[in-house]
Formats: sequence, C-alpha cells, structure tokens
Amino acid sequence: MMRRLWLMPVICFLMLGPGMAGAHDVQPLFLEVKQTDATHLSVTWKVPASAEMQKLALAFPSQWKIVSGPTDSTLPGNVLKQWNLFCPPGGLDGQTLGVTGLEDVPADVMVRIVRQDGTATMTRLNPTMTSFVIAPQPGFLHLAATYTRLGIEHILTGVDHLLFVLGLLLIVKNRWTLIETITAFTIAHSLTLAVATLGYASAPVNPLYVAIALSIFFLGPEIVRKKRGGTSLTIEHPWIIAFIFGLVHGFGFAAGLTALGLTHKEIPPALLLFNVGVEIGQLFFVLIILSLERAYKVLDVHWSKWAQWIPTYAIGSLGAFWTIQRVAILFGWIPQ
Repeated sequence: MMRRLWLMPVICFLMLGPGMAGAHDVQPLFLEVKQTDATHLSVTWKVPASAEMQKLALAFPSQWKIVSGPTDSTLPGNVLKQWNLFCPPGGLDGQTLGVTGLEDVPADVMVRIVRQDGTATMTRLNPTMTSFVIAPQPGFLHLAATYTRLGIEHILTGVDHLLFVLGLLLIVKNRWTLIETITAFTIAHSLTLAVATLGYASAPVNPLYVAIALSIFFLGPEIVRKKRGGTSLTIEHPWIIAFIFGLVHGFGFAAGLTALGLTHKEIPPALLLFNVGVEIGQLFFVLIILSLERAYKVLDVHWSKWAQWIPTYAIGSLGAFWTIQRVAILFGWIPQ
C-alpha cells in the first residue's frame, strides 16, 4: 500500500484554515465609487444580507458630504445600498476610504474607483487592511498585481477546490498522469471561468455549490478503491474526471470575479490575470504536496496502516458534510 501520509499536514492545515465549513460560499463584498461629474460621486455598496455583514459600515472622507441616500434594495442573498455624495474638485486623490468593523469579519472587500473619464482602479480591503488612500491613476502593473493576487488568494482560501486537487493527487499513478490530470482540470475550469465571466453562461449559486461538494465526495470512494487495488474509469483515466468536474469548479472561480461587477472593458484583462493567479496558486499547492512527498521519502518516515487512511476519509467525510449542508441550504432547510 502506498504510504501517502505526507498529505496529513496538508489535511490538518486545511481543516484548521479559516472558513472551512463554508468554503467559497461567501463572495467578496463590493464597493464602487463612481465620479459622475467634477464634484459629485455615486457610491454603491453590495454586502451579504447576514446580520454579521450588516454591521459593516462605510467610512467616507470628511470632505465628502452626503447629498442623498442611502437607498436600499435587495438582491438574492445581498443588500445593495447607494449614495450620492458631494466631493470638492480634486477631492478623490489622497482621501482615505475604509470599512469600519471589517477587522472582525472574515471577508474581503473589492473597491473600485471610477473616475469621470471612465478610467477605473481596483483595490482589495480585508480584516488586516480596512482602509486605503485613494492614489492617482495607477499603472497597469498595479492592476495586474491586484487581479493576480485575487486569483491566488481565491484558490488558496478555497478549501473545497484544494481538496478536490488533493483527491486527484491521491489517485494518480505517476508524474505523467499527474501532469495530464492537472492540465485537464486547468483547461476545463479556465473554459467555464471565461464563459461565465464574459456572460455567455451562468450557473445558479446554490446548485453550483452542491455540485462542487459532490465532486469532492465522489473522489472519496475512488481513493479507497485505488488503495484496495481496484480499478475504475477515474483510476484508469483520472484526466477525464478532472476535466468534467473542472468545468463545474470553473463556475465557482467565476463567482469570485463576476461578483466585482466589472465593465466589458475591464473583463478581458481581469479575466486573464485572475486566471493566471488561480493557476499560480494551484501550482503552488501541488508543489507543496510533491515536496512533502519527497521529504517523507528521504526521511524514510513510516506511519501505521490506520493512519494512512486519514487523508482519504478526511476528503470523503468533508465532501459528504458539504454535500448535506449545501443541499439543506438549497432547499431552505437551514439559513445560508
């Protein structure tokens, strides 16, 4: 039996990671500040409808004065607030904009500043960076870094996506099969990420989360079958399963990008750079796994037989838990 306990530290890390139970169910919050003319701003604030998120509040610069608002409207699972503000000429650059209460909430806020000439910049706030200073129009490198970092963080904080990749790594036979499988998964999720972000197709959020959970749950019995010497389509041709479920996961990746409400002009570079970030994060995760495998072989570390099953049953159990949880949410048996 293959000794794959080099995966145990990864399983422990994922189980201790923030937001494990919900995985990618919570999408980034969105704030847009749009300059409508030389002295007026239109502010849009989209936040989940949960009581925890509703405690968050915008902290406007003292120079900005509220003309009207906020007006509230509801979207599926979200509340949309809008203001009209007075901003003195030149009152954008150098002003500090923030979100109070964000330090206590495990969430990201994507902030888009749209100037009167139509140029836009994107900034990300999080619990460790709850405010920022609006700078003059940054260059392409700043925008590239923002979207690429968003893609990296989206995959590395998406426990469900990482567990699926981890399950594939437990099934593959050799390095070439691994390359073939990861490539199939990459191509598939890149396709649906592009199709969904460009608006050609979409997937309902709650059924999508159920499908992603099922993909993880599906791998559990397949890993057991592989360890016991059995065979199946998944074991013989894992790239096929990786491609099929990669299409589903791609819609999940797209949810993190489409939530930003990008304009048609912003979508192509954001899509490319976000996907690059996802691939970097995925490759980083795979390299960590392979490095741990190599280290355990060099150190000749051995584990008891029962312990060798922990990663397999951790993946299957979490997949089953998420499937039950998300089906219950889908049918309204428990709140989202």
